[in-house]
Amino acid sequence: MLALILKRLISLPFVILAVTFLTFIIGYFAPGDPILNLMGNQRDQAIYERLRSLYGLDLPWYEQYGRYMAGLAQGDLGLSYRFAQRPVIELIRDGLPVSFLLGLNALLVSLVIGLPLGIIAALRHNTVIERAIMALILGLYAVPGFVLIPLLQWLNYQVYLARGSALPAAGWGRPEHWIMPTIVLAAASLGYIARITRASVLETLGQDYIRTAQSKGLRWARIQWVHLLGNAILPILTVVGPAIAFLVTGAFVVETLFSIPGIGFLSVEAISQRDYPVIQGTTVILALAVVVMNLITDLLYITLDPRVRVDA
Repeated sequence: MLALILKRLISLPFVILAVTFLTFIIGYFAPGDPILNLMGNQRDQAIYERLRSLYGLDLPWYEQYGRYMAGLAQGDLGLSYRFAQRPVIELIRDGLPVSFLLGLNALLVSLVIGLPLGIIAALRHNTVIERAIMALILGLYAVPGFVLIPLLQWLNYQVYLARGSALPAAGWGRPEHWIMPTIVLAAASLGYIARITRASVLETLGQDYIRTAQSKGLRWARIQWVHLLGNAILPILTVVGPAIAFLVTGAFVVETLFSIPGIGFLSVEAISQRDYPVIQGTTVILALAVVVMNLITDLLYITLDPRVRVDA
């Protein structure tokens, strides 16, 4: 286990290097000038040159990237173009708790509903119940968020017309604001987790140790909880781990359409305003989250499955 942790820690700088370099190069060669976009209608050449010097845009690309990596090594993600030279780390620090709370709520909904649905579908294989569940989860997985959001808002408006009160259509701050974004964000991951759970349980049902436990006369309830679910849940960890990283680091469409001030909303605003330091910062945070969640998933796998522990 220690060797796995050390291996991941050694690979982490190379992951960050690759992510930051690709993000920097894409931003550097992207059309448009972020300083002109920042200045708007004002076209003062002296101010333009001063701002380019302030942000280091008058330097060659390799010097710009070197300065960025030197700052990143010290925890400095640079200054935002759009937010009046505000440090990017402060913007991320303000948006990350919002995205984390939204993603955590969506994750809990996905697991609490998705896991039982997948298990029931597998245990009721080739029945009407399984077909109904599969139709539901495939629909949730297939419908994109930008389609589900207007549908929910339309239903919310119909409730308002009928009752005179409804959920907030956008914004963030009160628990009522969490409901619709959580539903939209959880929908796709719920369907995905349910499908993976069903497939894993079906595969486990065909294993020899399940038939051996049945031949020994063990109660079916005990076989389900001890032998079936205990082994079927392990493959699910490999897909839930990365999904958690993407859920808790921001949902671009959901946060933008619901005006939620999280990492996803910050990223979309930065892209539209060519705020490259913010784009690079949010990309680094997402890469870190994926690497960390993959490491935690591997450690859980080794802890829960003795076979993997022996191989390691």
